[in-house]
Formats: sequence, structure tokens, C-alpha cells
Amino acid sequence: MTLAFLLTSLVIVATPGTGALYTIAAGLTRGTRASILAAFACTLGTVPHLVAAITGLAALLHASGVAFAVVKYAGVAYLLYMAWATWRDRGALSVEEGSAERPSFWKVIGAGITLNLLNPKLTIFFFAFLPQFVPAGGDAVPTMLALSAVFMALTFLVFAAYGAAAAAVRDHVLMRPRVLDWMRRVFAATFALLAGRLAFESR
Repeated sequence: MTLAFLLTSLVIVATPGTGALYTIAAGLTRGTRASILAAFACTLGTVPHLVAAITGLAALLHASGVAFAVVKYAGVAYLLYMAWATWRDRGALSVEEGSAERPSFWKVIGAGITLNLLNPKLTIFFFAFLPQFVPAGGDAVPTMLALSAVFMALTFLVFAAYGAAAAAVRDHVLMRPRVLDWMRRVFAATFALLAGRLAFESR
């Protein structure tokens, strides 16, 4: 493992994106437990991309414009759905009674996994970035699994930190309905902007 891999992975993970945004929203409206669940779910969402990279499916996605477009626009559609649901107060920033103690486990897990699952750039990351640090030969797969585990650990830790920080100011936000309403609309607009950015991204 190299310092370059760690630093690059940390920059990629720490750069705010859909997963970080969702984790922050979970922390703000449902508390620390929900934010940890969201971070865990977003981390789980990277597993299919790792499997694709190891089995060679990432190469197909990278080579096939149609396959890439299918995954990309599915991600765009889901981000737009998240934007609409958040704007209508039924999405990431909806406040549920008792949610700080008992968040909807499957709702948080499902949304977090889906956000990263439908991100084709993660598959390209595993396909194009990781092999640079994987030696040729019989140790390629174990090395790739080890590096991927480090990347996933960084993902969880950074996202959990984002969520915990958001949960720490949760009470201050929820005591001000106008602030929460403003933040809900900002998050909805951000989801929509991320959808637009993804729609114009190429391989």
C-alpha cells in the first residue's frame, strides 16, 4: 500500500458527493444512529462496483457506451427522485417522530446503497484507479481486495464523521422550522444539480 493511494482515496472520499450529502441529511433529521446507518449503507453500495471490477464487468461498462449510459441515467433518475422527495418533505430531510432513537433501518440502508450502486463513476474508479496499485501476477486479486477494503473503510469513517457533525447540530436546526425548510430545499436543489452533472459526465 502506498501513500499515494491513501491520499488519493481520501480526497475522493472526502469530496462531497451524493453519499456524503445523504449521510449529512440523515444526521440532521434522524440523529447520529441514522447517520451511521447511512454511512454504512453508502459503503455497502461500493461492493457491487468492486465485484464488477474483479470479475471484469467494469471493463464492459468502460468499453460499452450503452451499458455506461444505462447505469448513468438510472442514477440520474434516482437523484431526481431524491430531489423531488426531499422538496416534498418525504426524502432525506423528512423528520419522523422518534426517528432519532428508532430510524427506519431499511429505508436508510436502501437509499444509501442505491445512491452509490447507481454511480457508474465508482465502477470506473475501481476499474481505472485501483489497477495502478495492483501488481501483475497471482497476488492481483488479494491486493485489490485489500486496497478496496481500505477504500471502503475510509468511505465509512469520513461519511460517519460528516453525519456525526450534522447530528451534533440537529437540535439547533429542528428548533427552527424555517431553517429546516430552507435546508430541505437546498438539499433538494443539490440533488438535482448532482443529477445534472452526472447526466453530462462521460466515460
